[in-house]
Amino acid sequence: MGERVDWDAEQYLRFEDERTRPSLDLLLRVRPAQLERCIDLGCGPGNSTELVAARFPAAQIEGLDSSPDMLDKARKRLPQVTFQLAQLEEWSARSRYDLIFANAVLQWIPDHATLFARLARALKPGGVLAVQMPNNLAEPSHVAMTEVAADGPWAQRLASAREARALIGSFSDYRRWLQEAGCAVDIWQTTYVHALAGPGAIVEWFKSTGLKPFVDLLSAEERTAFLDQYLKRIAAAYPAEPDGKVLLRFPRLFIVATRQGT
Repeated sequence: MGERVDWDAEQYLRFEDERTRPSLDLLLRVRPAQLERCIDLGCGPGNSTELVAARFPAAQIEGLDSSPDMLDKARKRLPQVTFQLAQLEEWSARSRYDLIFANAVLQWIPDHATLFARLARALKPGGVLAVQMPNNLAEPSHVAMTEVAADGPWAQRLASAREARALIGSFSDYRRWLQEAGCAVDIWQTTYVHALAGPGAIVEWFKSTGLKPFVDLLSAEERTAFLDQYLKRIAAAYPAEPDGKVLLRFPRLFIVATRQGT
């Protein structure tokens, strides 16, 4: 894995509606129940936590994130929720949960076989692990990042950034790992298609996520040059529609695992 990323809440929230939709789609597959304890891992600015709190108003809701800026926004948004600053790689549950919600965060954590088993152990019997992860490393948006990173004076410095995201396993991998951890597993993948204002909007989208491990290691002048090269590749890969919009394809992997037994 590369260096830790300093997440920017304001940049992330520029596309809040689009980023919140997968959280809602995931949450709708969690069967309503009398939930007592829920935690939103990688809660960010609280947009996904807000959905969990609204779906299960009687539950004790917690949020966890590694970014002080994200947590500052989340606490202002949801003062009734308990938020904690922690690295997910180092976090361990003090007691078990009815729902562990992890939207667009686990792709940044290595060793998914171990990680998913650890999260499953933190569930109560009948508890649910609900996960959504971008599965877009093969998309032009991300291929262009790695190509630009490897093609410039920054190539050596950005070698570690190309490893910032964990490789997503196969459907079979996640089903097997979670079944071995005592869970019934539901897996699906959805490709969202976002109509954005133009190639520049795609760059702005990824500035708060996929691009950050790269550009955060560059000087201001290098960052401008990197983004200019990235924009050229994006413009070639995402041609304009008749209305001037460009269509950003965004595959996302969903997993709902329910803990069986005791």
